[in-house]
Amino acid sequence: MRTVIKVEGPADFFKRGKVVAKLADQGKTIPPEHIIAFEDPEDMARLITTAKLALFREIRQSAAGSITELAERLRRDRSAVKRDIDELEKAGLIEVQDMPLPGHGRKKEVRAVAEQILLAI
Repeated sequence: MRTVIKVEGPADFFKRGKVVAKLADQGKTIPPEHIIAFEDPEDMARLITTAKLALFREIRQSAAGSITELAERLRRDRSAVKRDIDELEKAGLIEVQDMPLPGHGRKKEVRAVAEQILLAI
């Protein structure tokens, strides 16, 4: 699924909604995309920091891994990586699954949900 992150005012949001509603009313296919829209460019900038983009790239390019493994590969503090993962998950770009470990214990496995991200201003 394609994910678009952009700055968009209320008028553009409702205009896009009307287009999707019209497609649905006509029985046409609605394009499979996930749009994350921000009214304020500063809010968008908080989501797409250099560190978060590097983290997302690492999650997408490598096999799913734990938060600890990602922090080690990126040479970052685990708690900072966890905070970034929480924000990326809230935005719908990644997912975190609680997985059992063989024998005992559990780990949180991180996977990319978005196949492609487009930034639009």
